Amino acid sequence: MALLPPTSLVFTVLRHEPELVAPAKPTPQECNLLSDIDDQEGHRFQIRGLHIYRYNSSMQGKDPAKVIREALAQVLVFYYPFAGRLREGPNRKLMVDCTGEGVLFIEADADVTLKEFGDVLHPPFPCMEELLYDVPGSKDVLNCPLLLVQVTRLKCGGFIFAHRFNHTMSDAVGLIQFMSAMGEMARGALIPSIPPVWERHLLNARDPPVITCVHDEYDYATATNGTIMPTDNLVHRSFFFGHTQISALRKFVPEKLRCSTFDILSACLWRCRTKALELGPNEDVKFICITNARFKFNPPLPLGFYGNALGNPAAPTTARKLCQNPLEYAIELVKQAKAKVTEEYMKSTSDLLVIRGRPNVNRVRSLLISDLTRARFREVDFGWGKAEFGGPANGSEVISFYIPSKNKGGEDGIVVPVCLSSPVMERFVKELDRMLKDDAAAA
Repeated sequence: MALLPPTSLVFTVLRHEPELVAPAKPTPQECNLLSDIDDQEGHRFQIRGLHIYRYNSSMQGKDPAKVIREALAQVLVFYYPFAGRLREGPNRKLMVDCTGEGVLFIEADADVTLKEFGDVLHPPFPCMEELLYDVPGSKDVLNCPLLLVQVTRLKCGGFIFAHRFNHTMSDAVGLIQFMSAMGEMARGALIPSIPPVWERHLLNARDPPVITCVHDEYDYATATNGTIMPTDNLVHRSFFFGHTQISALRKFVPEKLRCSTFDILSACLWRCRTKALELGPNEDVKFICITNARFKFNPPLPLGFYGNALGNPAAPTTARKLCQNPLEYAIELVKQAKAKVTEEYMKSTSDLLVIRGRPNVNRVRSLLISDLTRARFREVDFGWGKAEFGGPANGSEVISFYIPSKNKGGEDGIVVPVCLSSPVMERFVKELDRMLKDDAAAA
């Protein structure tokens, strides 16, 4: 069974007062425009994540909160836009007012050990609201700190580095670049090994803008018809997919079909989820693949670029076609979506966003997947070594992440957080379990 057991762990966190950490040295006072990919509606929110670190005897006597606070001030000298505030101009255009005010920082202690979190660290994490305090008045997209960090020391000597950042500023690759630079500073570096690059104009619309590609992800023609996903009584669960689970799913796939683990897993989750939603047979459903487009450009975006370089290609179909066809059908749709992302597709996306007023992707009956297996979240090292866990704090009712992990036996695999209403989650678990158990019949 892929389902990971939820934890009922409860603990107390004692926090210091939140403070603003400003750059350690004076930084340019300027106003920098975000790109037309950055400031689309789908990025105008705060995203939460965390890194969990074990006790390291070589760091005996070092306070992680002090080390990280100082590294944060140092790295903001180079990534000074993070110390500013977002403003909105004409036509909803976002820009960073580089004021140097700083980012929010909280130091805390918890009466819990890392061992009490269980054998497999995975979302949803217990007492997340305690591990990342929502400072009143801080979570708006505009005119608020762009980053919130909380470092919570654990009784065992380990600690949790939790963060909330404004998605308009960076995608996962950009965020990890920033955090890795912070880790380098914490370990004694004077400058980041990869200098940050702003150059957001590279992802701006053309003049004049012209939509040259089909963008099903922004098609709202059918959004007001049919089933709307229930959002009451939401349940968060995580699922582990290791060699055993992926091998079971591969037995549904013809040998001649070349496909990746991402293709198979995404097709399986999309199909199981759609069945669990019990949609009408002719209702439209979409798979949306959140894709890093940095290397789709010629030349590629410059090394050090830390803005959003994400495409959201979609594969549309109907609930009947998805659920009644073999898994191979869904796999082909996933592959087709991935293949859509080219340099021209990204330019067309920027143009569409400007022409249509920076809309969000159509999330109605859509499943969005973000593959973080190569994002190197766990590589962020503040001196205590690699993180035991690194990644998003949770999924949402339309977005799931692929997070690299290990099960309690030490086997490498992928953890997938899923969020659905309680009755839909029950049906989803049964559908997924059926696929994993019916592999013999499929073969």
